[in-house]
Amino acid sequence: MTTVLAVDGGNSKTDLALVRLDGTLLARVRGPGCSPHALGVDGSIAVIGRLLRHALELAGLPGSVTPVASVAAVFCAGVDEPHEEVVYAEALRAAGWAEDALVTNDTFAVLRAGTPRDWGVAVVCGAGMNACAVHPDGRHGRYQALGAVSGDWGGGTDVGVAALGAAIRGNDGRGPGTVLSQLVPEQLGYASAENVADAVHKQRIPLDTLGQLPPVVFAAARDGDEAAQAIVDRLADEVVAMSTALIRNLGLADSDVAVVLGGGLLQSRDERLIGRIERGVHAAAPRARVEPLSAPPLLGAIRAGLVRAGAEPAALARIEQELATQTAVTP
Repeated sequence: MTTVLAVDGGNSKTDLALVRLDGTLLARVRGPGCSPHALGVDGSIAVIGRLLRHALELAGLPGSVTPVASVAAVFCAGVDEPHEEVVYAEALRAAGWAEDALVTNDTFAVLRAGTPRDWGVAVVCGAGMNACAVHPDGRHGRYQALGAVSGDWGGGTDVGVAALGAAIRGNDGRGPGTVLSQLVPEQLGYASAENVADAVHKQRIPLDTLGQLPPVVFAAARDGDEAAQAIVDRLADEVVAMSTALIRNLGLADSDVAVVLGGGLLQSRDERLIGRIERGVHAAAPRARVEPLSAPPLLGAIRAGLVRAGAEPAALARIEQELATQTAVTP
């Protein structure tokens, strides 16, 4: 086979590409999230299958012929531990789409998309937060990333919960007065922050609705609101803690390691957030390069698949150019 199937699967969206080994982009499609935490492995595979069928139609390839690719490189949220990679890879092989399967967490797609090297550190901060690292000798570092039960804080929902809490504490006197007391309910269409909390508590709106609040927090912090600034600083400190622990654990503190920042909150390039992250990382690793991601994470999955399939270096350069000019099709 001369084709690679690449998937960047998140909690809210899934990007899939079919790429020839020479780096030609045959099809690029986008669909709903495919995290097996939410859908189970079978449900996740089903999402990929639907997108693959659409990609095959766009590429003009016969969908009834299997396998369709030499390598399936699937980088998926919710595949957090080694045994989960094994189970997911077995399900991919059973689907028969590819001769070989490469499966890991979507944080590694961010890493491979953000640096041409095959090593470094990546932190992803979207709805939640996770990080990974790869040493030049191939050793890996990662986190359980199960949320509060595994010591995690960060991501859009946590920032939103913090903003709502600061808004209410500003109203009742437990915390400083804050513009968030006005901005949070306005953003969500409620009369007061207390009304928002009541709606979440009574399950009239899901908790992840609060993930709409980070832009409000960033804006308030830029305008000098102390409560908002404290939330932004806490988020930055969590990114620093995740990345620098990985750097120390893998012995990368003296290297020029790339620390790639992916996900909507970090790719917003908020100056306060990124500046504090840079200072914290450089305190632990002075030569590190902090780099907000500019390419789509899908590029990382494609790069990994092409390398595994034995593609030439020119193919890696070609696909980067093609992804920059072709947008995803939504079935």
